[in-house]
Amino acid sequence: MSKLVGDPIARVDGALKVTGRAKYTAEVPIAGLTYAVMVTSTIGNGKIVSIDQSQARKEPGVIVILTHGNAPRVHIAEPNGQARVLRVLQDDIVYYDRQPVAVVVADTFERATHAASLLRIEYTAQPVATRIEAGTPYAPKAIQGHAADLKRGDADTAFASAAVKLDRTYRTPIYHHNPMEPHASTATWDGDKLTVYNASQGVDGDRRVLASTFGLPVQSVRVISSYIGGGFGCKGTPWSHVVLAAMAAKVTNRPVKLVLTRPQMFSSVGHRPETIQRVALGADRNGKIAAQIHEVTSHTSTFDEFTEPSGRFSVMLYNVPNSRITQRLVRLNTATPTFTRAPGETSGSFAFESAMDELAYQLGIDPLELRLRNYAETDPDSRLPYSSKSLRACYEQGAQRFGWSRRNPRVRSMRDRNLLVGMGVATAVYPSNRSEAGGLVRIFRDGTALVNSAGVDIGTGAYTVFTQVAAETLGFPVERVRIGLGDTAMPIAPNAGGSQLTASVGTAIKLAADDARTRVAALGNVSPDRLTSPEAYAAILRKAGVASVDGTSDAKKPDDSQKKFATLAFGAHFAEVHVDPDLGQVRVARFVGAFASGRILNAQTARNQYMGGIVWGIGNALTEITRTDLRSGRIMTANLAEYLVPTNADVPAIEVVIVPEEDPHINPIGVKGIGEIGIVGAAPAIANAVYHATGVRVRELPITPDKLLT
Repeated sequence: MSKLVGDPIARVDGALKVTGRAKYTAEVPIAGLTYAVMVTSTIGNGKIVSIDQSQARKEPGVIVILTHGNAPRVHIAEPNGQARVLRVLQDDIVYYDRQPVAVVVADTFERATHAASLLRIEYTAQPVATRIEAGTPYAPKAIQGHAADLKRGDADTAFASAAVKLDRTYRTPIYHHNPMEPHASTATWDGDKLTVYNASQGVDGDRRVLASTFGLPVQSVRVISSYIGGGFGCKGTPWSHVVLAAMAAKVTNRPVKLVLTRPQMFSSVGHRPETIQRVALGADRNGKIAAQIHEVTSHTSTFDEFTEPSGRFSVMLYNVPNSRITQRLVRLNTATPTFTRAPGETSGSFAFESAMDELAYQLGIDPLELRLRNYAETDPDSRLPYSSKSLRACYEQGAQRFGWSRRNPRVRSMRDRNLLVGMGVATAVYPSNRSEAGGLVRIFRDGTALVNSAGVDIGTGAYTVFTQVAAETLGFPVERVRIGLGDTAMPIAPNAGGSQLTASVGTAIKLAADDARTRVAALGNVSPDRLTSPEAYAAILRKAGVASVDGTSDAKKPDDSQKKFATLAFGAHFAEVHVDPDLGQVRVARFVGAFASGRILNAQTARNQYMGGIVWGIGNALTEITRTDLRSGRIMTANLAEYLVPTNADVPAIEVVIVPEEDPHINPIGVKGIGEIGIVGAAPAIANAVYHATGVRVRELPITPDKLLT
């Protein structure tokens, strides 16, 4: 059997994308399509008094205008921390600025847009809560199954008696996902059966929400998401526009497409919440940390609950005997925050890894050495052994490739002509998750194979790596394997998020391919080991007179009660920055990231994922911030001209070191998720480098010239 897994083969969907044959949600051709435009509020808190539709209704092509006065009544789920509570025209209350308050459907997009602009809406406005400091923090009941407060030993006592103490507060702003493809949904009804084409990271989750919302059996809802132009978490759960498109299609009895504008992407589909984080570290003079305290406050909406679990980062990294982690929420008049690439770990790593750097300077210890002195050989929280851990190798190989040994430890000691040069390091860690998934592998007598899963490829290369897994297991060349993803008519799969899709669906496909191979072998009364080529399978099927044979699997999520190992991916970031001392301008000059994530299924797509995470980290550290008018709650940077994502000019040469790692325990294909870990720790590595260059410690992101010149 040929080895295909791990090879950096080109994306199997690449030709479809570059030739335009890959149809994204807004491009799916449907006969009789109509167009919906969402109208949003112009206040951040209050009630709708009236909606004057008279002018809009006179416009040619207008089919229906939905408001809270005539929208169908649907079931709205209670807050549960996972799926969001939706605002879908069920009442006259406005909770946040740009909340959906009407939907206009017309026969063309242009007519719908014009008619929407003619609605005249009056409100009674109430004061808007926009500042975390002015709110009353409370403890959420649970955070994705974990307690809001986590304790190990007696951190407060250990901190009070420590020889060396560090106590600092760090802040991260609101960030927005900004995938290139805006959210889009097209809904059609056939009697009581609903089909929705949706830009989604998880069609099975969408299906459950839509079924519950409309009171339908799950089997009566089909969701399709074949190609996605980026998600990063905001497409992880269905938002109001998905239900509104289905609602409009039901009322008009015609297919309806609803595509969000870029400003609506800032108000209607979540964001990473602002955080205020206190980190206190107590250590002896040799750098052994005895106590860590990490207190996190973030915001949620007034009608739903989402927690950015920033404290999770500090729970699982260093060998600290006494630990206290707390999470608190403050309710604000914003849309509900949501998962954003490495939710919690990203924001938490900035605070904690910045504090580690500050402690290293206070102790006079190399920042990398301080991390090694507190290296955990077993999981600090569960005390379980690791299924595999190659963090030392990440430190060593990353430092060698970066040239960490050439770093002068004194701040403001390194220069490149007139520019200050700084070098910083930070650690990356992220859980390796796995959820229930199924797979189908069908072998045809022409010597080809079909692979199906409801898992979605959000641009990360899932089509390619799943093809490789099936091809290697069967002994097929990849050209003989076709794959279909992103359809609830296919076997169940989790979201493409939380670094779980590849481990979950990849395992399911491997087992389904094994099952298909075994079934064909039994049909031919031969050993499965003899099936090493498409021709061998085809010969058996033709002789048996069988058109095809199916292999299936049900790779359920492992029972946590039987968990014997802690399963995490690790990495190390090394950043070099150049700072203009007169202008305060920061440029990332070099970046090296070293990562150990189990078996790599495709070296090329893996490298792309790691690099993408690092680019996100550059944006988090230096350019990205969502600015809100504190009087009205309106987001003032709701476009790509003012919300500054990194461009090519901002991104240096990024070198990715993939540390080889074998993990025999984690899952049948030995992989760990890599979608999140590239961003975790990237921002603090840059912030630490800025301090080394300038001697100015910036504890509130982003790092902008005004903060360096004060």
